[in-house]
Amino acid sequence: MGIGKSKIDSCPLSLSWGKSHSVDTSQGHYESASKNSEDISLCDVAERGKTTEEPPGEQEGAEGEAETPEEDDEEEEVFLKFVILHADDDTDEALRVQNVLQNDFGIKPGIIFAEMPCGRQHLQNLDDAVNGSAWTILLLTENFLRDTWCNFQFYTSLMNSVNRRHKYNSVIPMRPLNNPLPRERTPFALQTINALEEESRGFPTQVERIFQESVYKTQQTIWKETRNVVQRQFLA
Repeated sequence: MGIGKSKIDSCPLSLSWGKSHSVDTSQGHYESASKNSEDISLCDVAERGKTTEEPPGEQEGAEGEAETPEEDDEEEEVFLKFVILHADDDTDEALRVQNVLQNDFGIKPGIIFAEMPCGRQHLQNLDDAVNGSAWTILLLTENFLRDTWCNFQFYTSLMNSVNRRHKYNSVIPMRPLNNPLPRERTPFALQTINALEEESRGFPTQVERIFQESVYKTQQTIWKETRNVVQRQFLA
């Protein structure tokens, strides 16, 4: 899932994510901001032209409809149960695993990394994905080791789980049914963690033991408190 060839730029926006208050000083950030500014200007021009053609009543109705999506975005902000980090070539397999966890085991909501919001920096999406979910699932396939971005993802996730006490044991390596990474080729840092083995007969028991509702509720509470503190500091 290298940065240069990532599918994220063309992905659909399946969930609404809150704005992060972390500071991003990269060139890509400024280019994105500039592009957004241009888009707004074009929208303003189109809206002015539309004003001359529509009666006042229709204009007011259009304005009311324009405010609705923003309100909906705020209502849809959720703390996910899991996010699946995967290689670029494993998007279909990640979607299959997502469906298995959500539909067969009732562990929802979850997301795969390719479904993260488009048009944003990879690091920003990674931070939101890991900190906006209770568990981080690393999809261990043959493609995983070939992707430098995947290596960065799993090291970052592990460091996050070490530095934040409530994130302890939140990183879950998983060998899926299709094209799994052999144990002997698994990075040493991940060999110390018991991996989910989808082909194992004990897979349902593993899932039940790992994804406990009490753990999710605890992390969700901490997530909400942290967001409230950051928002108050941002508005102060």
